[in-house]
Formats: sequence, structure tokens, C-alpha cells
Amino acid sequence: MLNVRRLLLLTEAAERGSLTAAAEALGMTTSAASQQMSQLEREAGQPLIERLPRGIRTTPAGAALVERGQSIRRELRAAEADLDAFTDLDQGTLRLGSFPTASASLLPLALTRFSRRYPGVRTVVRAGVLDQLREMLHTGEVEKALLWDYEWNRVNDDALALTHLLDDPTVLVVPADSPLRTLPSLRLSDLADQEWITRADNHPVADVLRRSCHRAGFEPRIAYASHDYQEAQAMVAAGLGIALAPRLALTSRRSDVRLLPFGSDVPAPTRRILLARAASREATPPAQAMAAILRTVAQKFTGADLDRTQLGAVRRGGQGRA
Repeated sequence: MLNVRRLLLLTEAAERGSLTAAAEALGMTTSAASQQMSQLEREAGQPLIERLPRGIRTTPAGAALVERGQSIRRELRAAEADLDAFTDLDQGTLRLGSFPTASASLLPLALTRFSRRYPGVRTVVRAGVLDQLREMLHTGEVEKALLWDYEWNRVNDDALALTHLLDDPTVLVVPADSPLRTLPSLRLSDLADQEWITRADNHPVADVLRRSCHRAGFEPRIAYASHDYQEAQAMVAAGLGIALAPRLALTSRRSDVRLLPFGSDVPAPTRRILLARAASREATPPAQAMAAILRTVAQKFTGADLDRTQLGAVRRGGQGRA
């Protein structure tokens, strides 16, 4: 029978590229790691790694075992988290996962309400991108996590229990004095000649821009790639271009930009904001309480941050500023 500790050593070595790095990560000497690896190969009855001048690489058999080792490591971490949850209940600890947009909009109000109602509960928040948050849920590093998805990348994971909190529509960000504010209706096809501010580093919003413009029949001309939404707003305010963004990302709106909604017939996608937990683990009482608060807070953000009164006035010819 294969030894689990040695299997985890193989997994670390494959991921880190060397036995030395794996030994350091696991608190072993390199000599001990080498002996343990040799013993694992004897148990397996065949070579599992190739020793290179610098580091190692797995054989096909070793690569197959690494996949198994990753699954076993995930389950062990989840088991440890389950035990921690029982311990932490006495101390009142709630572990949450979130992404930047939610952390700047939904989560602060929810945390404030939660801390007022349950002052003895300590809350820890871990931030991450979508794949990282899902992994945190699987391993038990967090009990609940705020996730998002679009129609082309639905969170389809039987291991997660999902609650739909709200829909977050895409809006157009324009300078405060933009002539686009006077249009009776906003269509993406009317924006083919515009310069665009997008997000850098293959950000999901850059994907939204490309998909939306392609569906409207044109390729967007990119004037600037920003690294956060405040920077994008600044470039829009300076007149460098216009931008698409999810509405929740603009709860801290600059006074020199305006947000314009699209009609329901426009191919501008809406993302879902989800609350997730591992389906195999029951939520602790603090997690259940936070879920109820988040559902209530989400209702307040439905339709938020679009000053429809002002937009209506502008489109009737007014020139008011927020």
C-alpha cells in the first residue's frame, strides 16, 4: 500500500520542481526527502521521478500519482478545516471569501451589520480570483464565498451549493459632459467609432467588452488598458475614451463621469453575484447568519448607483451634475 505522506511529498516535488523545495515546504531535510522518495518508488514498483541536473520531473506513472496526491491533499485540508470549524465555534470565527468588486460594495455593509449583531464573532476575509475562491471553498479555508459568473462561464460545480444574490448589469461609463447622455436610447452599435478604456491583464471586463462589441458587429478600438476601476474612470473623465463596467464596480463613482444603462435589447451582459459554500459541509451558525444578512444587503444594491432621475433630466435636455 502506498504511503500517504510519501505521496504528498511526490506531489509537492512535482509542483515545486525539486525535492529540495518540497523538503523545505514539508519541514524535512533533503536527504530524508530523497530516502522517502526512493521508498515510494519501491512501493510503486517503478520510477516516479527523473532526477535532472536542476530539479526533477515526473514519469508518466509519477504524474498520475501526483493527480491523486492533489485530491488527497485537498481532502485532508478539508478535514482539518472541519475540525477547526468545531473549535472556532466556541471562539466565534467566521471565514469568508470575496473578490474586489464585492469587497468594495456588498461586503462592507454586511460586515458592519454582522459585527453589530454578533460582536463576539471574529470574521476573517480571504480575497481571490474566481478559481482561487472555489479552491478555498473546496479545501475549507473559507466557509462561504462571494462568486460571480457570466452566461459563458457559469459556476457549474456539483461540489458547491450556490445562492443567487443579485444580477449586476453592465453599464457604460462616459465623461460628465458626453453627448451620449442626450441619446434617447443607448445601443452598442452606435458606439463603433468610439475609443475604449478597458482592463489590463486579461481581466474579465476586457472579455465582456470584446464579446459585447463583437455581438454588436464591430471591433473595439482600445485607447487605454487600466489596472483598476478608479483608474478607468479617471481616463474616461479625461476624455481618452469610454468604458464598460459592472455596476457594482462603480459604487465609488467619480463626480466627473456618468453611468448610462443599456436597454434590455442590447447585447451587454449581466453577471450573477453568488454566495457559495461546500455542499458536503453544513454551514455553521455564524455562516448562516452572514448568509441571511448578505441576502438582505443584496436587495439594497439591486438598481443601485444609477441616478435615473438625473439621467432622465439630461436626456430631456438638462445639464445637471451629480
